[in-house]
Amino acid sequence: MQKAINACTLAIALVALASFAAGGARMKITSSFQEGGNIPSKFTCDGGDSSPPLQIAEIPSGAKSLVLVVDDPDAPSGLFTHWMVWNISPQTNAIAEGSAPKGVQGTSDFGKSGYGGPCPPSGTHRYYFKIFALDRELDLPPGAKRSQLDAAMKGHVVAQGQLMGRYSRKK
Repeated sequence: MQKAINACTLAIALVALASFAAGGARMKITSSFQEGGNIPSKFTCDGGDSSPPLQIAEIPSGAKSLVLVVDDPDAPSGLFTHWMVWNISPQTNAIAEGSAPKGVQGTSDFGKSGYGGPCPPSGTHRYYFKIFALDRELDLPPGAKRSQLDAAMKGHVVAQGQLMGRYSRKK
């Protein structure tokens, strides 16, 4: 009976560890717009194209760094990355409007570093603001591409969260 209890306890611990290692822990990322709501035009190509304010909560105590990615899965060519920043301090719980967190910026699909706001060619697109907590800092140079970031993060995500906003251009 004791062996069965120990085996069950071990199995539960392994499932919890696997879930955690796979990025199963949740963080929260919020902004001035609601989850699933419309992104104000001042944060888009139709406005000032400045980044929205972001608040980050429930960062795991063991996190060594954070990664911020903003992307659009509805782009005509497939997933379009608007912004990537990594090696953000895990003590960062807010990013002010129009500013970038201290970290390393990659090259977006606009071909530049820094925030590039929503600018859909037609229709309403969804924009995901994703935050990842990692168990290490990443050894990636400034200007790295999304595929390089994804590969470097693989197996190191301990928690994540996302905020989705929508935008369609007024014609």
